[in-house]
Amino acid sequence: MSRIGKNPITIPEGVTIDVADHAITVKGKLGELTQEYSAVTFKVEDNTVTVERPSDQKDHRAKHGLYRALVNNMIQGVTAGWTKELELVGVGYRASNQGQKLDLALGFSHNIVLDIAPEVKVETISEKGKNPIVKLTSFDKQLVGQVAAKIRGFRKPEPYKGKGIKFVGEQIRRKAGKSA
Repeated sequence: MSRIGKNPITIPEGVTIDVADHAITVKGKLGELTQEYSAVTFKVEDNTVTVERPSDQKDHRAKHGLYRALVNNMIQGVTAGWTKELELVGVGYRASNQGQKLDLALGFSHNIVLDIAPEVKVETISEKGKNPIVKLTSFDKQLVGQVAAKIRGFRKPEPYKGKGIKFVGEQIRRKAGKSA
């Protein structure tokens, strides 16, 4: 039995869950998310959601914990939201935003201008003497992670000097360079 899949999910105040034909919809104060599913069934009783699988086939066992985790992330997203912070490490690396347009100066000949999805709120923090930080906030965990990965992909942190775009708190594995 899946340890994650068998745990019930408690539904907080202000969240409604609709289970339709192979799709589950979660509505909360921050937004609405829909997830299609297969091979499992959802039971909404009182203020808990349980995920049940029809058999012990490998496919059913694999999706049992997966869909429980996805629905739990959806519930957390519409109540509290998700945040990712990216730090720009490097001399001359800058970030600024005008609305949903993120402007990154990463040492290339031209700045990178990225249109961010309307569901994701973008904020840039620039303090003197500190590295610039790009803060992404949304109710959709998958979308925040995808946008953060795209931004990080423009200039991944390199192992010698540690320059690049990294997540706040991420440890970069450093190398020693050439020995003299």
